[in-house]
Amino acid sequence: MFSNIGVPGLILILTLALIIFGPKKLPEIGRAFGQTLKEFKKSTSELTEDVMKDLDDEKKNVTK
Repeated sequence: MFSNIGVPGLILILTLALIIFGPKKLPEIGRAFGQTLKEFKKSTSELTEDVMKDLDDEKKNVTK
């Protein structure tokens, strides 16, 4: 995901975020981003499970 940014670019981004948002808001923003990412992963895994379940049901119906 961040393979093209590199360490200097990442340091620059973090420094800019610290300057823009300040040290008090930065942990809140990070926490909110983490929760959003967690919910996204949960949703995609649930969707994948539903699709796989439907595919398995279709395979069972075809073989009968």
